[in-house]
Order: sequence, then structure tokens, then C-alpha cells
Amino acid sequence: MSSRRSPGSQPITIRRAVAGDAKRLTRLVRGSGAYRGKYAAAVAGYRVGPDYLEAHRVFVAVGAGEDGGRVLGFYSLVLDPPELDLLFVADEAQRRGIGRLLVAHMRAEARAAGLDRVKVVSHPSAEDFYHRAGAVRTGTVPANPPAVPWDRPELEFRIPSE
Repeated sequence: MSSRRSPGSQPITIRRAVAGDAKRLTRLVRGSGAYRGKYAAAVAGYRVGPDYLEAHRVFVAVGAGEDGGRVLGFYSLVLDPPELDLLFVADEAQRRGIGRLLVAHMRAEARAAGLDRVKVVSHPSAEDFYHRAGAVRTGTVPANPPAVPWDRPELEFRIPSE
């Protein structure tokens, strides 16, 4: 578990997700403002279950102070093949540096696991965030209707060894 401060905010603790977090994480994904309108179908039936939490490295950002232990965001790092599978920050917690804290934590986890790069298939509206967080574009993943009827940017984080 690690504690950090988000810029201009209360301390944020990043800890490993546990089975009891599954419903909260599912609600966070399904309620994401990024997936409204034409993107809604992509997460309508999505579920982050205890089995997923056990199979992958999933970490949650938990607020302190006024956020009172709320899960403000999370990410999932898949090791083989290396991919940032999920990264979500609650709509009301965005623009507070939580996404950047989660990416920094993910990079440290990837380094500790011996990875030299981590792929990200991004939601189109999140591409700028990933660029600002240090990812570089490597290509485009074509649409895959009906599940994902739009092209998605493919990026990667390069993970330097220490």
C-alpha cells in the first residue's frame, strides 16, 4: 500500500483491490461519463468480478479526508502479454491527478515485474491523457462490431529499468 497526495487535494492511498471492491469497480466502469451515448454499449454488461481481481494486478486509489475511504479510481495490469487492461477514475474525481498517480503506480509495478513496456488500447477520448502520462502511440486497433464499433488508439508505456 502506498500513500500519495493528488495535486491540491487530500492524500490518496493506492492498495491492491480485494473481492469486496468488485461491485464498486463494476459501478465505476458502467457509470463512466466517457462511455455515454454511442460508447455506452461497450460497458453496459461489463463486470469486474472477484475472479478478475484474483487473476490480475488490480489496484485502487482510495481517498482520505473528505473522500472518506471512497474508491476514486483503479487500474488493472495484465502481465502476459503486458497490457494496461483497465484504468478508470470516477467522474467526480477527475482532474485531481488521480489518473497520473495510478499510471505512476502501474509503471512501478510493471518495472518490479520485469516488464520493459506495457500496451494500452485506449478509449478514443482518453488518448490525450495517456500521451500526457508518457505513453506513445504505436498504432490503431480496428473496430470490432458489435462489441466495439469504433477504431481505438493503441499506445504503449516504455518502462525503463532502474
